[in-house]
Amino acid sequence: MKTDKKLLKLFDKHGQLTVHEMSEALGVSRQYIHQLLIKLEEAGSIMSVGKAPRVFYMLKQKPGPNNTSTVSPENEVFLNQHFILVNPLGEMLEGIPAMNYWCEKQGLPFEKTVSEFMETRKKYLSYFNADYLIDGVSKLKNTKGMGVIGVDELYYLDFYAMERFGKTRLGTLMHYAKQGQNKQLMKRIADEIRNRLIRLLDEKQIDAILFVPPTIDRKVQILTVLEKLLQIDKPHMKVEKIRGSIMVPQKALSKLYERIENAKNTFYLPNQTAYKRVLILDDAVGSGATINEIALKLKSKALAKEIVGLAITGSYKGFEVISEL
Repeated sequence: MKTDKKLLKLFDKHGQLTVHEMSEALGVSRQYIHQLLIKLEEAGSIMSVGKAPRVFYMLKQKPGPNNTSTVSPENEVFLNQHFILVNPLGEMLEGIPAMNYWCEKQGLPFEKTVSEFMETRKKYLSYFNADYLIDGVSKLKNTKGMGVIGVDELYYLDFYAMERFGKTRLGTLMHYAKQGQNKQLMKRIADEIRNRLIRLLDEKQIDAILFVPPTIDRKVQILTVLEKLLQIDKPHMKVEKIRGSIMVPQKALSKLYERIENAKNTFYLPNQTAYKRVLILDDAVGSGATINEIALKLKSKALAKEIVGLAITGSYKGFEVISEL
């Protein structure tokens, strides 16, 4: 029996194996095992989990029946653009494979679910303007208790999540990039948003950009990484997040007045060059309190005359009310 066949039988018996365990069990060199693993991974037979030096291999789960024949080319393009998920093993699936997986795990009919997803997603896409941005300033102004509005304009690149199907494509990338501190996903986000961001900077004649500092301690901060990856050729303004003895992230606060108080008293703007039009960029917006309070501070210190806020993803809450007005 060929060694690769023996290796597959070994996986059948033990499930997860390290290179050392495979080498010992088959009596061959680790170098040869690596050669076999490359061959089996390319064939889609196995997958690796973890990062060096803690990596193990296992048989790849066989996907359910492929349903591409029931999807028109136009619908397939739509799914590729909008449907993405990460399975429990950390594999990112997009388009048809993602929908196949979703339907299989949920026990749902494929073709009907595709239709329902497209109908749902198009409802959310109806909020996008001609520049493929979501205008969030009306939501901000209609939020009871927000007080003085500091931003002149506020946009989202997408909603974070939608009903039934969970996170949007960009919301999914943001979630796993932040939670996993995954620089590869951060680069993917930068590549996906760069053109829209640059177009917005040009159309609004933005003079400087301000990246909102993080409120949660992480070794890899997404906006710090994006600031470097995006390489925006504009002056970058500075704002500092002042932390108390107990760090209180915005997302931990459920009341709007708490978020406003937190943002008002924990962000500090040092003296710096003033500009006419400034763009404030945040990774995600819930209430909008953070961007709004930083905008108010910029204006109170005469560091900006006009301010545009931009969130990579934003909450849908409130938009459903505006649409009914």
